[in-house]
Amino acid sequence: MISKDLLDILCCPETKADLVLDGNTLVSVDKNTRRRYKIEDDIPIMLIEESEQLSLEEWNAIMKKHGRNID
Repeated sequence: MISKDLLDILCCPETKADLVLDGNTLVSVDKNTRRRYKIEDDIPIMLIEESEQLSLEEWNAIMKKHGRNID
């Protein structure tokens, strides 16, 4: 599991936006890119080419679940 301290310093490598821990992934709060990064063996895989771009609907649901503003 990723510690709060590590989560506080990590950011999306593409946009430098904050990240939300969602299960075993990190999700960018940037609405335009909506990147999701995998966490494998407690190590975040922060490579843009290895990330997934979420649909707007899926991203909205994750942001709402974590109490983030989606506007």
